[in-house]
Amino acid sequence: MNVQARINVSLQEALRETEERYIAANPASKARQEEAARSMPGGNTRTVLYYSPFPVAIAQAKAQTLTDIDGHTYTDFLGEYTAGLYGHSHPVIMEAIARATKDGIVFGGPNREEAELARLMCERFPSVELVRFTNSGTESNLMALVTARAHTGRSHILVMEGAYHGGVLTFFYGADFPINAPFPVVMARINDIEGTRSLIRENADKLAAILIEPMMGSGGGIPATREYLAMLREEATRHGIVLIFDEVMTSRMSSGGLQKKLGITPDMTSFGKYLGGGMTFGAFGGKHELMRRYDPGQPDYWPHAGTFNNNVLTMAAGVAGLTKIFTSEAADRLYDDGERLRARLNETGRKHGVPLQATGTGSIIVVHWQSDPVGQPHDTQKTPAEARALFHLNMLERGYYLARRGFMALSLALTPADHDGFVAAVDDYCGAYRNVLREL
Repeated sequence: MNVQARINVSLQEALRETEERYIAANPASKARQEEAARSMPGGNTRTVLYYSPFPVAIAQAKAQTLTDIDGHTYTDFLGEYTAGLYGHSHPVIMEAIARATKDGIVFGGPNREEAELARLMCERFPSVELVRFTNSGTESNLMALVTARAHTGRSHILVMEGAYHGGVLTFFYGADFPINAPFPVVMARINDIEGTRSLIRENADKLAAILIEPMMGSGGGIPATREYLAMLREEATRHGIVLIFDEVMTSRMSSGGLQKKLGITPDMTSFGKYLGGGMTFGAFGGKHELMRRYDPGQPDYWPHAGTFNNNVLTMAAGVAGLTKIFTSEAADRLYDDGERLRARLNETGRKHGVPLQATGTGSIIVVHWQSDPVGQPHDTQKTPAEARALFHLNMLERGYYLARRGFMALSLALTPADHDGFVAAVDDYCGAYRNVLREL
């Protein structure tokens, strides 16, 4: 869409004008939202995809391009919250899915691809000696936690303040969020080495697990320092606590995730997102002593069910992606691309004298509009909701798709020209709203 620079007014007035343009430009998405709300609360079935005044509805996706039902196209920088690593129509993935479909679906028995995908994951990720599949990252984290509790005979888990580990494991609103799974929780602050060490030692006799994202994705793109993770590894070993890395998002940061890149090996790892080639996917894996109890041939086994754990489409797409596309070299290139783009965005903010702050690691980037540093998830609340909305809707106008909260996950389908175009659009936005943004 063609966007002209406008007079800088108040943040609220700028957002009001932007929303008016957005509503006028997207009548089909507006009508779809109103109709959908008749059968789904809020008109959706996935909360993160909702934003005001209503979300655009996607009609088609190809490579790095999305087309909505009003006919607008967007270059996709959201990357399906890291699940869209391969883009929307990579020929290798599409061919693998088509081939699997020809042989039929819902077998109700083992298939050829699941053992191969398991082997590939065990080879790639240092912590994974044995692995089992699930259907989402949420499910994977739940299984990892109940495994740790059953193995240790202890009840509590230690998590980071503001962490997100799935739909029933969200801690931005505290440990007692009403729809959380009812695990007793101890809350720590990421990168607070001595404070967290003290918490672990005070609660060691009841802690079954320490659960952490090596970089907090939904929490604002906040990386854990290597020193902090090393302390967690040391204390978990000392006290017999199961250290779990949630690498649902960060497994893309190298051929073996952030655990490989940082050289710190947890006891268990949870997975999701792109590892299923863009299909529904989750997995949890770890040391033999923890995972062996899921062997149904053993007399003391623990059952682990799930109708679609080994669904043939996911298994085929996952194998194709890891063997033919996401090589170690491709992972390193994607990581470096993200580091360069983040630096360019921060430089754009400095150029205009506006409080643009891009955080994250590698190919995950989160944009905040505030001068205060983002060191903890709750620091992100210093960015006004109106500032996030103004940026988001203006980037949609300029033809770039990202999350309302400023979250982006680069895909292999994006080109250098796409990155240049995105930076130019942010530059244009900062220039058009410079006075508004300087007031934040």
